[in-house]
Amino acid sequence: MSAFGRDFFKAKLAKLPAMPPPPLGALPEELDELDIDDDPPDAYARGGDNDDEHPDPPLDDSSSASSASSTSTIIAPPPVARPELTARRRNNLEPIPWTHHFSENLHLTPSSNPTSHFNAYYTPSSAAGPLFVTHHGAGSSGLSFAVLASEIRKILPEAGIFSFDARGHGGTHTENDQDFRLSTLSDDLYDALTAAQEQLRWETLPHIVLVGHSLGGAVVTDVAKRGLLGDKLLAYAVLDVVEGSAMDALQSMQSYLMTRPVGFASVNQGIEWHVRSRTIRNGRSARVSVPALLYDYASGGDASTVTPSRPWQWRTDLGKTQPFWQDWFIGLSRKFLEAKGGKLLILAGTDRLDKELIIGQMQGKYQLLVLPEVGHFVHEDAPEKTAVALVEFYKRNDRSALVLPKKVWEM
Repeated sequence: MSAFGRDFFKAKLAKLPAMPPPPLGALPEELDELDIDDDPPDAYARGGDNDDEHPDPPLDDSSSASSASSTSTIIAPPPVARPELTARRRNNLEPIPWTHHFSENLHLTPSSNPTSHFNAYYTPSSAAGPLFVTHHGAGSSGLSFAVLASEIRKILPEAGIFSFDARGHGGTHTENDQDFRLSTLSDDLYDALTAAQEQLRWETLPHIVLVGHSLGGAVVTDVAKRGLLGDKLLAYAVLDVVEGSAMDALQSMQSYLMTRPVGFASVNQGIEWHVRSRTIRNGRSARVSVPALLYDYASGGDASTVTPSRPWQWRTDLGKTQPFWQDWFIGLSRKFLEAKGGKLLILAGTDRLDKELIIGQMQGKYQLLVLPEVGHFVHEDAPEKTAVALVEFYKRNDRSALVLPKKVWEM
């Protein structure tokens, strides 16, 4: 543009009235509609996918503010109290019942082990559909797979889901709830399935895909290695646990347990802590899984250990599982590679792979999927992506339409 043209437009702009600044504390209307408790508060900052329609704004937007100007610092105005928005946030922390994701809540007592009473959440499969059998991690419960179960059914409606609580977790009670040996937990999984077969009157066990998270990954691998399910096991998937990184993590486990709150004033507060701390990065999943992790000791149990202001305490004392930690994970990589059946490993980062698994992956012994935008609870943080991976994994290992001699199948 010529010098004459620039002088002309400058003269015109100088005559325009100045725009008044926005009132202090004013917010765009669309921010009022954000469901900030359905996902982690820093969903934008971490750049990950958001499962809900409206992602959460970051708690600290100083990074975005500083990018607006490299020569000045922009300080956000203090938030304005909005009673109606506070009420909406509180409602977004309300627990979601298991009935939103499963058809039945089973109470199972195997005839071979009448002192064990297993609690499981179940959605039946069709006659030809597979049964996804899930095992949760230490301190969690079968409801950690609730949202994933619904996502699997969206993609594969004929699939069934069987998600049970391990001993000492959720609603399961046994003669010795402190026996967390790996062999005991593997036997419990098999006993729960045989009890379901008796109670639901299955003629035979359906074709099964085992899915285990963390400790559950060690359990399903042990079940596969021991051949407890025979030819009914199609394949097994392990979520975010490998031997090397698990053993390293055990060194800091006690420090982690000391940083956790000893209890909460309410279930809603417990849900909020899991989301705010990014322990679970999906608010929708936290609202259905967290209530099963807590118990109101003010209404029962040993009242001497209860803090009156925080009666909702952890149902499972993870500190008491410490003697079994090495038993869970030593030899896990070798068993994972040697057990029969299709193998899938889903991790939150490639840094978790140990040498044995790296070699096995290069040899094509198992399928590897990495979801770097999630935390340790990969199936809760990214249920849609995990469901897609599990359904595709099942289809690649489905033998229901094939009739093969036994020796060929074993190959």
